[in-house]
Amino acid sequence: MDRLSALDNEFLLLEDDQVQMHIAGACVFDGRLPGLDELRSLVHAKLHLIPRYRQRIQRVPFDLGRPVWVDDPHFDLAHHLHRAALPSPGGRAEFCALMGELMSDRLDRDRPLWRAWLVEGMEDGRWAIVFQVHHAMVDGIAGVALLSALLDLTPTDDLPVPPAWEPSPIPGATALIGDAWSGLAGDLVGWGRGVPTAALHPVRTIRWVFGEAQGGMGVVRHLTPTPAASVEGSIGSERVWAYADIALDDIAAVRHAFGGTVNDVIVTAVAEGYRALLLSRGEDPDRLVVRSLLPVSTRRADTRGVPDNRVSGLLYELPVAGDDPVARLHRVHRELVDLKAGHTAEVAATVAALSDLVLPAAISVGTRMAMRSAHRLGQPVLSTVTTNVPGPQVPLWCLGRQLLEYRPYVPITHGVRIGTAVLSYNGRLFVGCTGDAGTAPDVDVLASAISASVDALATLVDDGRVDQPDPRACIAG
Repeated sequence: MDRLSALDNEFLLLEDDQVQMHIAGACVFDGRLPGLDELRSLVHAKLHLIPRYRQRIQRVPFDLGRPVWVDDPHFDLAHHLHRAALPSPGGRAEFCALMGELMSDRLDRDRPLWRAWLVEGMEDGRWAIVFQVHHAMVDGIAGVALLSALLDLTPTDDLPVPPAWEPSPIPGATALIGDAWSGLAGDLVGWGRGVPTAALHPVRTIRWVFGEAQGGMGVVRHLTPTPAASVEGSIGSERVWAYADIALDDIAAVRHAFGGTVNDVIVTAVAEGYRALLLSRGEDPDRLVVRSLLPVSTRRADTRGVPDNRVSGLLYELPVAGDDPVARLHRVHRELVDLKAGHTAEVAATVAALSDLVLPAAISVGTRMAMRSAHRLGQPVLSTVTTNVPGPQVPLWCLGRQLLEYRPYVPITHGVRIGTAVLSYNGRLFVGCTGDAGTAPDVDVLASAISASVDALATLVDDGRVDQPDPRACIAG
């Protein structure tokens, strides 16, 4: 049986009446609007490439094991493919409003955890497909791989003939419990196999233990409460969303001129965006801390398309103080180099792996208690989340129509009123900002400021202001 990892299952446990843990992408196309039947034929022809799209969650009785993926015996594409139309004039405001509305609904746990909308009525004759997938199924990189499986590398409308499919029987309670415990035994044996290797390589083992201890202390330092800011606090169930796009050539010019990596420039722009947002709300960013979770992929190249979550994370205090954008970029680079050298991401990955050895019932109780506490009291540790996912840098096609834009969506949870997703595609960087409708209706300020920050840095390059790169700067990336 194909079991969820503890991290996959955690994304299920994080959901409640206010939190929806799905990720999404709004894919914008040019050309003739296809019919819903055409889209249904496309997905049907590609489903054998993404078998998870025909599977649903099956829980193990009494949470004696992690849930498993089983074939949905009643699978019907009609439950997953829908049509939506924008009101006139079908511009940015109308599209953002539709995204907020669509993303406010949870996915049905009794069916495969995805759905898609064919969106018509966009200005300039464009149209879109909005794909929504539960985070328990994929992380950002796997989500891009799954979507890429549905699209083509060439402008063709020819569809493959899919193989016949019959759902496998759903295992009974005894089989589910037996598989869960045999899987746990296998996980324990797997960890046990590492003991002889550790004994044979004591120096390497000591370095690993030292690194984990150093990372653990770093995590503890970043868990201290921060001064309250309006971007933190309780949330409701309704979402708002805004987006921006940036030329990757501008980011490349900035990093070559001032040092650092592509990710450094992105994080700098996000920090500038939060500074602008706080100022627009009458708050003093020089006196506040905006601590962001920066997810870090632990996925190997050979597992890029595997539908699951393989991610760790860094806790980073975005430098929202100060007016100098170049100084901010240099600071981001220095601090991220130090943070990565501090092994905090490795600690998070180790904790995620060890969680696979813990009885799911215990994790479930702990997560629900933490969520109830965060809902009532808030949590002063984390302000926001910032994801950065590399997408394909070649054009993709759907039914012979070219994919022009790939606008991302990231969920938010208790205590985190705003989240930012960044995704690159075909020479451009697309930014999606999610907000709680009741407390963060102004996420368009954040999205616009992120784009404006890169424009400002690129203008400094064009005007000839090129500081000497920080000697510790890494130009690669």
